Amino acid sequence: MSNLTVAVIGPEGYAGDLGKKGTTSDVTFYNLKRGSDTVTCIEPTRYPEKLSSLWYAVGLADRAIVVVREITPQFGETAIMLECAGVHRGMFVLQDPLTVESLAPVLRGCALGSYAVVRDAPLEIRESLLKEASVSGTGGVQKEGGSVAIDHAYNVRGIGTVVLGTVTAGTIRRHDTLTLLPGNIPAQVRSIQKHDDDFDTAEKGDRVGLALKNIDAADISRGDVLTGTSDLRVTSRLEGKADLVRYWRQPLKEGMVLHLGHWMQFMPARVEKVAGGDQGPVIALALDKSLVHPPGARCVLTYLEGGKLRVAGTMRAP
Repeated sequence: MSNLTVAVIGPEGYAGDLGKKGTTSDVTFYNLKRGSDTVTCIEPTRYPEKLSSLWYAVGLADRAIVVVREITPQFGETAIMLECAGVHRGMFVLQDPLTVESLAPVLRGCALGSYAVVRDAPLEIRESLLKEASVSGTGGVQKEGGSVAIDHAYNVRGIGTVVLGTVTAGTIRRHDTLTLLPGNIPAQVRSIQKHDDDFDTAEKGDRVGLALKNIDAADISRGDVLTGTSDLRVTSRLEGKADLVRYWRQPLKEGMVLHLGHWMQFMPARVEKVAGGDQGPVIALALDKSLVHPPGARCVLTYLEGGKLRVAGTMRAP
């Protein structure tokens, strides 16, 4: 079974023509399934009001669909977010009156220039997503012990604690005892569901619902990670080079509060130190909450007071 996770950015509800509506909050999930191949579409329901909504849609996406009617600052911010998040494969769906000729100059020199440009035909887009899902398996043997980035957690009557999330690495098995990070709370997997079907295992890329024992939903927050490995790090302070995007004009200053995005985490980060040039300064960040990450993970830097462009750049976690 292969799952493809796709960020769908455009008119609210556009993904309703691609899949069946599922969980809704500041992001909305739509599910598409054919046989063993599945697609999870995520819409940023509260964007552009909330930049966090856009991040949660793209933070774990394999691909993106960007529906464009006109070139606006919002479109530019979306393109920069996708580039910083490393979502370099996808498609632009052009709606009248926008043309390919008017879009091309905007994307020149941008990593998203490799996106396909397609007509606004949801049935054709559905077929292309399912076809891509059918060949998107991870390949090879997945390592034992996996990790799940959590986006929702509930207490369900008759079942107990249920979390929804995406497997970021390795294999999760029914009856595994995992550790919730950053809280270091143990929890046992009672059952695994993928697109409403029961499974004994889940692998990297899978969208899962896990029923858990020995933990309450009140102990779990969006962005927390369940893991069965010792590969992940928990960091409360970052220091390193900030790779600012070429359109960023506002210098980073001590005391400025940025927001840091990684997987399903989006947290305040206060700038404690700035040294070096404007386009590649070395900065130190004190995080509002501990960051869970693999070594060397790329994190996206945003500044919510940035006006028309709130995506500043990226930096590496230790």
